[in-house]
Amino acid sequence: MLKSIQKSVIAAIRSEKELDRALVSDCGLIFDLNPDLLTLNEKVSRVHKNGKKLFIHLDLATGIGKDKSGIKFAKQTGVDGIISTRVNIIKMAREAELFTVQRFFVVDSQSVDTTVEGLKASKADMIEVMPGVVTKIISALKKRVDVPIIAGGLIDTENEVKEAISAGAMAISTGKEALWSIGEAKK
Repeated sequence: MLKSIQKSVIAAIRSEKELDRALVSDCGLIFDLNPDLLTLNEKVSRVHKNGKKLFIHLDLATGIGKDKSGIKFAKQTGVDGIISTRVNIIKMAREAELFTVQRFFVVDSQSVDTTVEGLKASKADMIEVMPGVVTKIISALKKRVDVPIIAGGLIDTENEVKEAISAGAMAISTGKEALWSIGEAKK
């Protein structure tokens, strides 16, 4: 299955138009973040016909149960893998011999520990860590909100502090004592 991920970019789609574009892209793997019971068979067929693999985010599925029956249904349609944030879903999908990706939202050092423990419990084939680009989010928010932004969570180095400030944060919050004496933030 990992051979399907020859490119470092996976197409994450939510609509038919996005699926159309993903099918003609260089991506070998497509994450369907809006799977639907009524269209899943056709989607799987189209994706496979184009030589690509399809993983569905079961937590976000419409009309497909978040249980063994839903996983069995997904497998019968030919889905190549399941994405979920839930340990029990990942375990059931692995038992059904589907490839699994467990999504984790990592926002602070405690959630790093939670990710490690969750992976130990689920034994997912891969994990997806979100958000992937925090400084980009700071920059985008800075343009859209009129309040100061404080960046917090997972900031461990002076360089990360500088990146957050450069992106538009007025300050950072961290439990990392070594960073507490860096000095004043940009005003």
